[in-house]
Amino acid sequence: MAKVMTRRELLKAGLTAASLAAMGLPSGVLPAFAQGETLVPFTDIPNSIDFTIDPNSITRFLDIRTIDGSLTPKDKFFALQHIGQPQVDLSTYKLKISGLVNKPVELTLDEIRKRPSMQIAAGFECSGNSPRRIEGLVSNGMWTGTRLRDLLTSVGVRPEGKEVVFFGADHAEESVPFRGQTIKIDQHFGRSLTIDNAMKPEPMLVYALNGEPLTRFQGSPLRLLNPGWYGVSNVKWLSQIHLQEARFVGNYQARWYLTLRSEMVDGQEIWKETEVTRLQLKSVIARVTRSGNQHFVHGFVLNDGTPLKSVEVQVDGGRWGVATMDKSNTQYSWKLFTYAWEGATPGEHTLVSRVTDVNGKVQPTLAELDKTKKTFLEDNSQFPRKVMIG
Repeated sequence: MAKVMTRRELLKAGLTAASLAAMGLPSGVLPAFAQGETLVPFTDIPNSIDFTIDPNSITRFLDIRTIDGSLTPKDKFFALQHIGQPQVDLSTYKLKISGLVNKPVELTLDEIRKRPSMQIAAGFECSGNSPRRIEGLVSNGMWTGTRLRDLLTSVGVRPEGKEVVFFGADHAEESVPFRGQTIKIDQHFGRSLTIDNAMKPEPMLVYALNGEPLTRFQGSPLRLLNPGWYGVSNVKWLSQIHLQEARFVGNYQARWYLTLRSEMVDGQEIWKETEVTRLQLKSVIARVTRSGNQHFVHGFVLNDGTPLKSVEVQVDGGRWGVATMDKSNTQYSWKLFTYAWEGATPGEHTLVSRVTDVNGKVQPTLAELDKTKKTFLEDNSQFPRKVMIG
């Protein structure tokens, strides 16, 4: 039942040591199975789920069992979109910066690439990611681009410019509900950041993933990257940045991407609609392996960049054991972990992980989350996995 994966297979699935070194990363961040190490099969994956990547499909899911290193290769990186994938002509492309700025400009891709560059390892997931698709709407990459706040500073944001709106080249006719009516208008995909968030050091305008130009799947030629936030906030095929005073209430911010959460106020439960923004604290078991008589549980953590206190794994409802974090982890990357499972016996077992950050925030169980959240987005509940030991 278990599938043997060689070091050669792992290297083919990920990046080469040379490409990692070119980005300033040690080759050690690409872990390889030990000789004879095998995969232990999960028994909780429905037969209806097909992880095969169809090259003709614009939607891609990551089979998390294949995570074999810090960076997700570009041909495995998950992809999801609402309005198709526009084909942007690189020869005529210009990024328009408009609104409440002193110097409205239109920049070519070459002009953007000539600006001071930065790199950051960042992982994120779709806010609709969940056990329904075995947590496959997730990936991690090394992104290259230019800092957003430096560009905004160069054009001069006017004092009344409080909201930074990012529009993609993707657009379509959308139905907007209004007091019992449905109004159809053509809308570009759009999301926004407050000026305070936009001027933080992390947000970037990105043109490369893992040392290579963005693919159409990942928003070529330019996208926003906002480390620590859900994927919907990282606008692809970026065509315009618009500064305005009023809060942006576009379809994919004010209607489609809301979470209904409860809050206790003076002893009374109040339900509030909240925007989908920063990643909720989550850990996921991705793979279980065996080497001789030893078993290892491998997984990843996603969060908003807050330092972690611990990741723990529980077997069959027993005590929680502490996992070891990978040395390649960085603040905004996914955080890989490994737990040494001692005394595994033949038969089916249930494994679950949980993560705690330095502020004492603990990843909730599904039952705990259901008490405070009524919509399906931002599901960061613990994900029990079932495996069969032969």
